[in-house]
Amino acid sequence: MKIYITGAEGFIGSHLTEHFVKKGFSVKATVLYNSFNSWGWLDYIDPSIKKQIEIVNCDIRDSHVVKETMKGCDVVIHLAALIGIPYSYFSPESYIDVNVKGTLNLLQAARDCSIKKFIHTSTSEVYGTGRFFPMTENHPLIGQSPYSASKISADQLVLSFYNSFDLPALILRPFNTFGPRQSLRAIIPTIITQLLENKANIKLGDLTTIRDFTYVLDIVKGFEKALVTNNIFGEVINLGSQNEISIKNLVLKIAKLLEKKILIKEEKKRLRPQKSEVKKLLSSNKKAKKILKWSLNTDKAKYLDANLKTTIEWFKKNQKNFLFKKDLYNI
Repeated sequence: MKIYITGAEGFIGSHLTEHFVKKGFSVKATVLYNSFNSWGWLDYIDPSIKKQIEIVNCDIRDSHVVKETMKGCDVVIHLAALIGIPYSYFSPESYIDVNVKGTLNLLQAARDCSIKKFIHTSTSEVYGTGRFFPMTENHPLIGQSPYSASKISADQLVLSFYNSFDLPALILRPFNTFGPRQSLRAIIPTIITQLLENKANIKLGDLTTIRDFTYVLDIVKGFEKALVTNNIFGEVINLGSQNEISIKNLVLKIAKLLEKKILIKEEKKRLRPQKSEVKKLLSSNKKAKKILKWSLNTDKAKYLDANLKTTIEWFKKNQKNFLFKKDLYNI
């Protein structure tokens, strides 16, 4: 089986690519062309694994390139997307081009190439602020940012190709993925790197919001389960820990793990517009457990602490090795 992974150079994509190669799959990894010839995080994985990957330049906004590079593959795992919510306020058209039109190009190519399974990556942001908890896959979809609106559109396109053309597609919806290799655009790396830099004041946005953080290797296992499970086409499946924590308590937890004393400063530029802020996300993972037989790595009471420790250790080891712009607000 040959797997075509879009966005393979990114946070989740690089972990997925690495995992499937280790499992013995043939992988064609697409990365966005750039003049530095950078393959993102794929540049830093074990060389013995990297040499087994077929890496190709592909901009999903180019329908011709998408179709040409997809030929000969059996499965598509689609992760390529613009994901920064703050930047979507500034450049919404870019999010439509990449997240909506790019997904459409992939769906059309998958149909033409007779792809056997199309796994699309959604986001918990499509739910907006939770109306009920835990949030099942039947929760209303509410676009509270241009980013979430673009992902809702992409999700609906996937379902439309399943319904209209019998494309063998399904949607996985991760909740607040975290772990090694995540950019400083995300909250957990932002907190960790500021604490490791011994900042007197930790600069953050809204501390009252509540999230369901899920470790990246558990998300990877969810994708693997979706790959090997039969008769799940047309399904939408949450991947979340079903644990909730406020951002304030998250900061205090990370500070305790690092044995740091902190003062938290709310910075205006880090706040979302009031009606755009998603106040609470808490997944129901009942469907994933039932259909995919997906389970988390450790018991619920210790889940966040154990995986935060692993993430902290990675940043301790690697923060000087990579070009993290720690002094900027990364959007």
